[in-house]
Amino acid sequence: MAGLFDKQADLYLDGRPDYPKEWYSWLAARSLHRSLAWDAGTGNGQAAVAVAEHYKQVIATDVSEAQLGRAIPHPHVRYLHQTLSMSEDDLINMIGGKNSVDLVTVAQAVHWFDLSSFYSIVTRLLRKPGGVIAVWGYNTIVVSPTFDPVMKRFEETTLPYWHSGIKHIFDGYKTLPFPFESVGLGSEGEPLSLDIPKELSFEGLLRMLRSWSAVTTAKEEGVDLLSERVVKEFENAWGGSKLVRSVAYKAFMHTTDLYKRSKKQNSRKENNRKIILTILISATCNLTLV
Repeated sequence: MAGLFDKQADLYLDGRPDYPKEWYSWLAARSLHRSLAWDAGTGNGQAAVAVAEHYKQVIATDVSEAQLGRAIPHPHVRYLHQTLSMSEDDLINMIGGKNSVDLVTVAQAVHWFDLSSFYSIVTRLLRKPGGVIAVWGYNTIVVSPTFDPVMKRFEETTLPYWHSGIKHIFDGYKTLPFPFESVGLGSEGEPLSLDIPKELSFEGLLRMLRSWSAVTTAKEEGVDLLSERVVKEFENAWGGSKLVRSVAYKAFMHTTDLYKRSKKQNSRKENNRKIILTILISATCNLTLV
């Protein structure tokens, strides 16, 4: 995945929305401890620096050295390069060790991950009880009845050039596997719907679109998805290149508290233990009768 984002690292830094501060307050309020957080797939660190306002230290990792080279500095954030060859054990030790992390965040990135491996790592890393994981993303912007159909048509032209993992973004994480208990901020199959408000210039819109990996991939294959004609169509629908508009990015989130998950697992274990005891007692009675 690193190569997908190395080439447009500068555009990525300028072209993405800022996530609302209250999101991080929600997550911090659900953590029993606030010592260590891990921001996975950190990119330029925009989520990591916000998490750092609530936690003593944030470890922010990414497979893209180009992205990390442009990451936002913060005294409580430590940026680390995650190599593609790194084992699960090495990554866990690099971050802080088993049962050490109070919050795991993944902003607009979990759909690129090997989910089975990632969830295994999360389960081992998160502090129990009280560890929290939150994953979120966004898939489009809502601007106006005039602009939105133009945006929809453009999105359709990008479809052949996306990586297969993008399907989870397009469906708003509704089919994203998330095998954890909900804390009321989205659950598997039912992500929490959110809006990210932003004041966006027309140039900012173009930077965002140029930061899409599909646009970069298409250009490498000789297809300019943002041709002069397409840009002009966007400009007319926007209302002019000088206009700054209030837009809403359509976002979605899954969150879990491993304390709840642990309680449910323990409850199941206890029920299984009772069933086994009942069977054993019944078998013993039967043997006695015989």
